[in-house]
Amino acid sequence: MAYVIAEPCIGVKDKACVDVCPMDCIHGGEDNTQMFINPNECTSCGACEIECPVAAIYDEYEVPEKWRHYIKLNAAHFD
Repeated sequence: MAYVIAEPCIGVKDKACVDVCPMDCIHGGEDNTQMFINPNECTSCGACEIECPVAAIYDEYEVPEKWRHYIKLNAAHFD
């Protein structure tokens, strides 16, 4: 199980989640519209979800239906 960053992050990219991630698995460059969580490195600690100021981070099993495609988008960023 991993956490996923969804639509509310687009255009915001507040990096508070990066600062609290103990695995350093949240990435996103200037060319990206949002931040991404590497599902192969995420330990599901939940620190990022609590810290996100726009409520864009979800446990992959709790991502709202309208944003479920972000699960694949986060993973694809690291392929």
